[in-house]
Amino acid sequence: MSLTSDRRLLAALMLPAAVVFIAFFLFPLAHLFLIGGSGKTGWAAYGAVLTESRYLTSLVSTVTLAGVTTVCTLLVSGIAGVFLSRHRFRGREVLTALLTLPLAFPGVVIGFMVIMLAGRQGLIPDITDALFGERIVFAYSMVGLFVGYLYFSIPRTILTVMAAAEKLDPRIEEAARSLGAGPLRVVIDVIVPALRPALLAAGAICFATAMGAFGTAFTLATKINVLPMVIYTEFTLQANVAMAAALSFILGAITWAVLALARTFTGNTVAAAG
Repeated sequence: MSLTSDRRLLAALMLPAAVVFIAFFLFPLAHLFLIGGSGKTGWAAYGAVLTESRYLTSLVSTVTLAGVTTVCTLLVSGIAGVFLSRHRFRGREVLTALLTLPLAFPGVVIGFMVIMLAGRQGLIPDITDALFGERIVFAYSMVGLFVGYLYFSIPRTILTVMAAAEKLDPRIEEAARSLGAGPLRVVIDVIVPALRPALLAAGAICFATAMGAFGTAFTLATKINVLPMVIYTEFTLQANVAMAAALSFILGAITWAVLALARTFTGNTVAAAG
């Protein structure tokens, strides 16, 4: 087969993906961008997120919450994922299934579970009332939203970490120990660098999911000011379609930038394999 024929075949194979990309991503995104500049304030709507305190506070809160969720998720999932990949014990499969069970739940269900845990009639308020005579309720705050985000972020991350940890070469760790490295030094100098691509990829997905998650925030939205809820309010209650579009575009741009940055640092490297 000639080089020209190969190129034509490749172009034909790529055509469906190109059509889907243009029709369902490029055109809608371009249209969303144009709508954002069509309001009363024009293109200044895109600058309002930095000049108006309501939008700026919401943006900072959203990014901070997504960042904290990502860090905590990677910490918990990293430890649990490496442990589960290295150890075989009775009930391991059941434990793994339970840790990944939240993948089956939509955001609204997770929000309801947070309410059952720390809502006004939840388990934690009942316990704190019995112990201290005061009902501690945090389900309807950023803390409750953080718990919900952490709940559905861990299953997505732990599977990635487990898959990467199973490819690690144990001989490298044994060599580090033979040279006098302690357990903590082995983790910092051997395991974490080997898992770096998987952690970056999983962290980026976790951050992106937390940035745009709506169902859980909507269920708990009493004292919560995150960007998805502000976009919903602008669109449904204020009928400010242009501002909602501008905020949506900015939210998408930040998320895309984080994913692209993670891809740049990850590159094509893989964890050390045996």
